[in-house]
Amino acid sequence: MPTPALRIDRLMMARALDLAKKARFICPPNPAVGCVLVSAAGDIIGTGYTQRAGDAHAEIMALRDAAAHGHSPQGATAYITLEPCAHHGRTSPCCEALASAGVRRVLAAATDPNPLVAGRGFAYLRDAGVQVDMADEAALRATRALNIGFFRRMERGCPWVRMKTAASLDGRTALADGKSQWITGEAARLDVHNWRARACAVLTGSGTVLADDPLLNARLDGLPRQPLLVICDSQLRTPLHAQLWSIEERRVLIAHAQRNEAREAALREKGAELLHLPAAGEDSGENVDLPALLRLLAARECNEIHLEAGARLSGAFLAADLVDELLLYQAPVLLGEGRPIAAIGPLSAITQGTRLRWLQRKEVGEDMRLRAIVCGHEDAIPASAAQ
Repeated sequence: MPTPALRIDRLMMARALDLAKKARFICPPNPAVGCVLVSAAGDIIGTGYTQRAGDAHAEIMALRDAAAHGHSPQGATAYITLEPCAHHGRTSPCCEALASAGVRRVLAAATDPNPLVAGRGFAYLRDAGVQVDMADEAALRATRALNIGFFRRMERGCPWVRMKTAASLDGRTALADGKSQWITGEAARLDVHNWRARACAVLTGSGTVLADDPLLNARLDGLPRQPLLVICDSQLRTPLHAQLWSIEERRVLIAHAQRNEAREAALREKGAELLHLPAAGEDSGENVDLPALLRLLAARECNEIHLEAGARLSGAFLAADLVDELLLYQAPVLLGEGRPIAAIGPLSAITQGTRLRWLQRKEVGEDMRLRAIVCGHEDAIPASAAQ
């Protein structure tokens, strides 16, 4: 049986994790962090979670909350889901703020993988006389799952790629003529916006733009930021009249392989950033270098990439082993002949297929939401990471 002190630690850390979840849609590229301040008497005196990049982190928000209610953090315990930052970035170091406020103890769920922190926050606190403890394995797993893209970028220099698709029970994403609206129900379509919102970038292909004329934004009430829209458009075919240009507070990046000065100028006039990125070894320059694109997006602080594209581009990502997770909305309908989830193969053996491991199965309205991780990528996300 856990001791009363251990039960309190777990309860407060669970509260901090719930707070961290509130930051998912607003804080990228920063990690989603929650903080709970508990007085020596055992009362919660302040709570907070990460704000927009450049604004206050979870610890500062919790200290401000305590001050706003007339509480002193002197002698308090801070329950934090991630190690307090120890460097001057967009904000001042949170470890210094906690020590200066008189916090007696810090219980954290995970060490910050950012090389600028990576234990330095804990070291500063200990040097200042603050007791530093680590939470249990469950809290660590939950923190990594919540910030899987941030951990991936810091540890490996590339984003976490989540491939979203909607399909019939027999694996068709559209009819043979390309018609796809709507395979899944309204609840599933609304749920997709939560996944777009937590991503740093939504990535699609020019074929999807031409076929569906989608907005590809995150439509949630009160959302303070829109993810970057990245279009793989080898031949610069993105229409100048497409709906995607109507989202004012959204950046658009077009990665292309072929050069066309007139088209490039016209797309820049629409507000797009152009990135000439032909794949190495392609004599015709027909394809965008996808691994290089992901590396560049990581360098721009993109943590999670929400890949929402057609069969050809999805297949290219899978063939290059660039997909980490599959997010599939499956409708209870059979369509027969039609377009597949991804253009793969033809394969000569079953063993050549992309193997997956289930993360979660959940009903969303009349449809089923299935999450699976690509085998070989399991070390990045814990088995209990289903949300």
